[in-house]
Amino acid sequence: MRFASLGSGSEGNALVVEACDGVSTTRVMLDCGFSVRETERRLARLALSADSLDAIFVTHEHADHIGGATALARKYHIPIYMSWGTGQASPLAPDLEVCWCRSEQPVVVGALQALPYTVPHDAREPLQFVFSDGRNRLGVLTDAGSATPHLIEVLGGCSALVLECNHDRDMLAGSKYPPSLKARIGGDYGHLANDSAANILRSVERNRLKRIVAAHLSQQNNSPMLARVALAEALDTAPDEILVASQEEGVDWQEA
Repeated sequence: MRFASLGSGSEGNALVVEACDGVSTTRVMLDCGFSVRETERRLARLALSADSLDAIFVTHEHADHIGGATALARKYHIPIYMSWGTGQASPLAPDLEVCWCRSEQPVVVGALQALPYTVPHDAREPLQFVFSDGRNRLGVLTDAGSATPHLIEVLGGCSALVLECNHDRDMLAGSKYPPSLKARIGGDYGHLANDSAANILRSVERNRLKRIVAAHLSQQNNSPMLARVALAEALDTAPDEILVASQEEGVDWQEA
């Protein structure tokens, strides 16, 4: 199993996950916050086309995650998976093939299993996902304001993690954002600070963990190095061992 980010941040998010069962390859996208044209361009960097996608999973209804998902699904006739709450909060065309996800109920698409799980975020019914090919597990956690015991349990035993490091607390506090926005971002249903992400890493069972990607970094209130240092300290490793999914470049193919 391998994965790649097309880009991660407040301007758009998309992650591609791929697995092969020895006969065929299954390829899915998690979130699509870019326009169809931009998504096609970013897929081409990975030598992929959208018509090779078997499914699109959507975490929640915020535009940087669902902005291009329904249009891409309609253009290429791709089934789209989301929670009922996300569907109710989003305009969905009647010709879309929508499959409803429920927390803790695994979804199988070809060689991949996707396990949805609930997270604290200010959306209607947000889900995050753990993907598995039967051997390795890729845990994804972006857009969560705080850690929960359930979240810690679900992410345990993953071989790779894509983990939100949205902001540095001091940079957010000193930013020009209005107090209401600062409170929303830094609140329990907002976004993870670097130190919160590091504490999640310290708490999860990580005996099999071999790959960490910091994601959803704020371009105003964080830096790649601050995120790397925070996660590296939690793992007692060098900052260069931590990958960062940037807004423009994402991150290239990684083995899970």
